[in-house]
Amino acid sequence: MKRRALITGITGQDGSYLAEFLLGKDYEVHGTVRRVATTDSEHRLDRIRHLMANLEIHPASLESYPSLCKVFQNVQPDECYHLAAQSYVSYSFEDEFSTFKTNIDGTHNVLAALHQCAPTCRFYFAGSSEMFGNAVTTPQNESTPFHPCSTYGVSKVAGFHLTVYYRQARHIYASCGMFFNHESPRRGCEFVTRKITSELAKIKLGLASELRLGNIEAKRDWGHAREYVRAMWLMLQRPEPDDFVIATGQNHSVQEFLQTAFEHVSLDYHDWVKIDPEFMRPLEVKELVGDASKARQVLAWENQISFRDLVTEMVEADLELQQQTLRENKTLPGSQSPGAGQDTTTG
Repeated sequence: MKRRALITGITGQDGSYLAEFLLGKDYEVHGTVRRVATTDSEHRLDRIRHLMANLEIHPASLESYPSLCKVFQNVQPDECYHLAAQSYVSYSFEDEFSTFKTNIDGTHNVLAALHQCAPTCRFYFAGSSEMFGNAVTTPQNESTPFHPCSTYGVSKVAGFHLTVYYRQARHIYASCGMFFNHESPRRGCEFVTRKITSELAKIKLGLASELRLGNIEAKRDWGHAREYVRAMWLMLQRPEPDDFVIATGQNHSVQEFLQTAFEHVSLDYHDWVKIDPEFMRPLEVKELVGDASKARQVLAWENQISFRDLVTEMVEADLELQQQTLRENKTLPGSQSPGAGQDTTTG
C-alpha cells in the first residue's frame, strides 16, 4: 500500500521539489493550498502544474484549525511536511503581525490538527538558519543558541519550540530541519538570489538598465533546494524524531553571487548594480554558515551541487524564461549598453 504524504506549502519552491521527490518514491501525495489558489490556478499553482495529474489538492488555511482538521481526517497521512509560511525575511520587518499569525499560529494549528485527527502521522517542521541570527559561534550546528534578528527568525524559533513541545508532551513524531539558504530557478523573485538572476536576464536581453540591491556584503550558506528536500524525507525515516542542521558548510557573499552570475553572461556587475538604502534591513545578519556534520553521519546526507553550478543553473533558467516571453511576443531586442532600456527592477 502506498505511503501517504501531506505537504503544506506545496505550491512553493520546496513544496514542488518535495512533491516530485515523493512521487518518485511512489507516495500518494496530497497538498494544502489557500482557497484563492484554486480560483487562480494559472499563476498560484505554476510550480506544480506539471504534477497536478498525480496530486490531490485540498483547500485549507493555516489560520483555520477546522479546515486543517478536515484535511487530516480525510487524508490520514503517514507523513506531514509543514512548509507553508510567510518566508520573506524583509517583509517580516514590514508586517510583524501577519508573519506571527501565519508562522506561529499556523504551525500551532497544523500540529494541533495532526494530534487530534492523525496522531500517528510523522511531522516535519521547516526551520531556518535565520533562527540563529547573529550567532555567537560559527559555524552553526544543532547546539548553537538561537539569536534571531527578524520577525521571521523569531517566528521560526517559536515554531521550533512548538514542534519540540508536541514531540515531548504530546508524543508526536515531530522533527525540525534547520535549513540554511537553499535556492533554485523556482525561488520567488523577491528573494535576493532570484532577484539577481531574473533581473540579470532582463539586462542581458536589453529589457532593464540596472539592478538595485541592499547589503551585498552579507554572507550566506547557499545550497540547492532540490537536494535539500531529500533531507526532509530522510529525517522522517528515522526510528526516532530529531532535529538537524542542513547546509553546505560554505558561505558566499551576495557580491560573490553577483559576480558569478554576471560573469556567466560576460558582463561586469559594477556597470549595472546600484546600492539602494531602501533595501537595507533594520537589523542585518552579517554571516551564516552551517555545520551539517550530524546530518552527514546520521542521515548520510550531503550536498553535491556546487555554488557555481547553482548560480549558473538559475541564470540559464531565467535567460530561457525571458527569451520564451520575447518569442511569444515575437520580438528579440539586442543587448543594450549600461544606461539604456527601462528599469523594471522591483524590491
